[in-house]
Amino acid sequence: MRLIHRLLVLGMIAALSACGFEFGEKSDSSPNFAQHIAPIIHRNCTPCHRPGAAGPFPLITYQQVRKKAKTICKVTKSRYMPPWPADPEYVSFIGEKRLSDHEIELLARWVEEGCAPGDTSGLSMPSFPEGSMLGRPDWVVRFMEPVPLPGDNTDRFMMVKVPFELPFDTFLRAVEYIPGNRRLVHHTNGHIVHYTKDQKKQPMEGPYYAYRDSFQDMDAAFRFIHLLNDNGSYPPLTLSVFNYLPGMNPLTFPDGIGGFKLGKSVAFLLNDQHYGPSLHDTFDYSTLNLFFMDKPPVRPLMETQLGSLGISEIVPRFNIPAGTIRTFHTRALIRSDISMISVNPHMHLLGTNFKAFAVVPTGDTIPLVSIPKWDFRWQYTYVFRKPKHIPSGSVVWAFGTFDNRAINPRNPFSPPRDFNETTSSMKTTDEMFQLIFQYLPYERGDEHIDLECPPLGQGVVQMKK
Repeated sequence: MRLIHRLLVLGMIAALSACGFEFGEKSDSSPNFAQHIAPIIHRNCTPCHRPGAAGPFPLITYQQVRKKAKTICKVTKSRYMPPWPADPEYVSFIGEKRLSDHEIELLARWVEEGCAPGDTSGLSMPSFPEGSMLGRPDWVVRFMEPVPLPGDNTDRFMMVKVPFELPFDTFLRAVEYIPGNRRLVHHTNGHIVHYTKDQKKQPMEGPYYAYRDSFQDMDAAFRFIHLLNDNGSYPPLTLSVFNYLPGMNPLTFPDGIGGFKLGKSVAFLLNDQHYGPSLHDTFDYSTLNLFFMDKPPVRPLMETQLGSLGISEIVPRFNIPAGTIRTFHTRALIRSDISMISVNPHMHLLGTNFKAFAVVPTGDTIPLVSIPKWDFRWQYTYVFRKPKHIPSGSVVWAFGTFDNRAINPRNPFSPPRDFNETTSSMKTTDEMFQLIFQYLPYERGDEHIDLECPPLGQGVVQMKK
């Protein structure tokens, strides 16, 4: 019996060990920067924490990481960094910035045990393109002149025209908006204006920006910046070519999905360039990186939005009295089969959580996105790993909760103020509830397409002359 009992105990220990349980001292050697920590930092932190990127300090070398080691340990343990608000257990997206429990523990052990450098002599430093998150751009376009931003603590909604000329007709895969003033640029929506020489003799002429609130309507602002053709007609527009929000990376897709045609004479129209308030006179001088492709678009992306300024009503009425927590929903009927490519939830400072899903005609649910702890500072467009087939007759639902109490640390007003829905351009201190998504008309087999895109900027493509 003793022999049998001993064998059973040994078998249990072996089984537990196989499942990852450890007995006695940990088998892992003490972590060091070169072998254990650098790969974690370079993969998850350095893309933003490098010169010219969004991070406030660089995290590349041992010395730089050692200096911020305790902070890194704290913000990774709390999962404040790297920022990834979406719940990966609900839906997994491309480009997730999330550390495993093992990686967080490894960082903590490294700090606790003195931040050993290891052998850094053979450590290769990561290489990133200057001024881009995507790669080396094929063409760079800059604002024609700086946009002045007076220090009067006021939100500004601008219209900015960025004309440029190319020596060739070509095809555009992606546009990367690089804010010149990261502290104040809140969002922008970019469109392409297509000109022809016989319709617009001087496409490069100014003025190049306008304060939207200074004009009675959009038409007057368009005329002020000389957006129209010489005969007063409107040039063709391609809408929603690029967008920017805090934390958002530009979208790229595999061959055959998305893309735009570019003629020789074009302009970007940033018709809703939102700058947050500033207490000091300053300016913005932003840049746009262009990435070309050598084939015409096959399946251009489409986009729509639910909720604020969108196609669907918010229920109940989108009002948030001071001192209350309110939950709202919005829904839209899908009238033909689509392949959903990405989702972009949007709220402002009072938002606390967001969830969206589709209910198909059979009653089954397709999860779309869940953000348990909304953070206004990190707003992503989440790209599915494979397109989501949403059948005709499905209903897309979105739910959002808002906290307008004094104990909400992000409440912009003290004491809190009543929020009432508005249909005009919305300041940071206003509130919004939107679900924006991109999609394609469904084709058989779409649900098997890998939406992961290979790196861009590997050299200028052959242009169409």
